This record gives sequence, structure tokens and C-alpha cells, in this order.
Amino acid sequence: QVQLAESGGGLVQAGGSLRLSCAASGRTFSNYAMGWFRQAPGKERESVAAISWSGGNIYYLDSVKGRFTISRDNVQNMAFLQMNSLKPEDTAVYYCAARTQPGLRVAGSFYNYWGQGTQVTVSS
Repeated sequence: QVQLAESGGGLVQAGGSLRLSCAASGRTFSNYAMGWFRQAPGKERESVAAISWSGGNIYYLDSVKGRFTISRDNVQNMAFLQMNSLKPEDTAVYYCAARTQPGLRVAGSFYNYWGQGTQVTVSS
């Protein structure tokens, strides 16, 4: 069983930055691919970024490329999403998810465990 807990969300003005953290339980965190997803009101969940077990393979949603950075610390069992130059359209609940396989996948259906989510609100 894997438990995930996100933190770091909040209210920020457009152009600002936030760093989301995801703390994971489980002895084999380093074997898991990790992903960050978001869901805005009235919209479908979308994959924002994903990282393979080693960090060697990374995916970004086109609209966040150059602004967001996903990373992980396999010693601390943590995953991170650094979000810079935030825009009002980035407003959503952000979730981290773990896939109990090492390879990177984008679709949420490949992920086995999910956190409760953290709200990110970007004001214009």
C-alpha cells in the first residue's frame, strides 16, 4: 500500500511561483513512476507532468513546458512540482499519483495510487 500526501498549494498572483511536494510512503518508492495531474472545475483531469523512477524520462503538458519542473528525491521518498510564471488558467486541484512500475506513463489510468489533492489558485 502506498500513501501520498500533497502540500504546497495556495493562492498566488499571476506570474508568481509555487512548489508542490508529494510525500510518499512505501519501501519501494524508487521503483515507482510519479505523476502530477490537475483538475479544474468543469474540466477533465489532465496530466501535467510525469517522471520515471530514475528521473531519466520526463513528460510535460505542452502548456506548462518551460514553466513547470518535475523532480523527485528517492532517498526522501518525495516528488516535487516547481511551478513558475503561473497563469490564471493553471488554477486547479493538483494531485500526485504513483505508478507501481518504473516506466513513465502519461494517462491517469496507469497510476495506482493518488493523493487527496492540493488547491492551486492563480489570481489575475
